[in-house]
Amino acid sequence: MKIPKVIKRYCPYCKKHTEHKVKSAKKATPGSAHPLSHGSKVRQRHRGVNRGCGNKGRYSRKPVTARKRTGVKQTKKNDLRYECLICKKSHVQRKGKRTKKLEIK
Repeated sequence: MKIPKVIKRYCPYCKKHTEHKVKSAKKATPGSAHPLSHGSKVRQRHRGVNRGCGNKGRYSRKPVTARKRTGVKQTKKNDLRYECLICKKSHVQRKGKRTKKLEIK
C-alpha cells in the first residue's frame, strides 16, 4: 500500500483541514508500554519458591492455540501518525488498514 508523505487531513488541534506529514510507528510491546511494571514478570518467575511446589509446568510449554497456530492473521494493522505542519502536533489514525507492506512515498 502506497501513501504520500504529505496528506491533507482534519487537525483536531487547529480544528480545520491542514497538511499533515505521515510517518509509520511501530506498535508498542507490552514491555515498552509499561516499563515500570516489572513486578508481575518477577512474581511469575519466583512463583512457588516459598511453598516448594513450582509452577506445575504452567510456563514450560506454549498454549494450545500457539502450538496449533489457528487463527493467525497474515497481515498487521499499521500504526500511522499524522503530524500537522502548522501546529506541529501529531495524532494517530482511528482505524488501521491491514497491509503486508506499507510504502510512504
